[in-house]
Amino acid sequence: MDRKKILIVDDDPHLLKTLTVRLRAHNYATVVAQDAISAISQATNENPDLIILDLGLPAGDGFVVMERLNNIISLAATPIIVLSARDVWTNKERALKAGARAFLQKPAEKNELIAVIQSILAESSEERV
Repeated sequence: MDRKKILIVDDDPHLLKTLTVRLRAHNYATVVAQDAISAISQATNENPDLIILDLGLPAGDGFVVMERLNNIISLAATPIIVLSARDVWTNKERALKAGARAFLQKPAEKNELIAVIQSILAESSEERV
């Protein structure tokens, strides 16, 4: 089984470190970005298996990132989990319509996040077969 690569996009350095440690403990490779521009660049360069995306980012919000990634053929099918402190009622439906596969409210319970990641990656593997 090859290690799945996850791009974590958030402007909070503490959260990036926490998620990186947590995901590596579950045998995922991680790449990080702290703003919208570097998120698109890292996604293009690293071709991750999944993206964890915050909505509140410098240099463009998470919706801009999803829109840009959807326009890049090689990345359009990359699953995205939105992990945000923004109001769930006003942002969840918009995020799902923009292409996110899941919307989790910060702070996400660690087992819930891992379960959602595993489920989405399993679905993505089945879709490729």
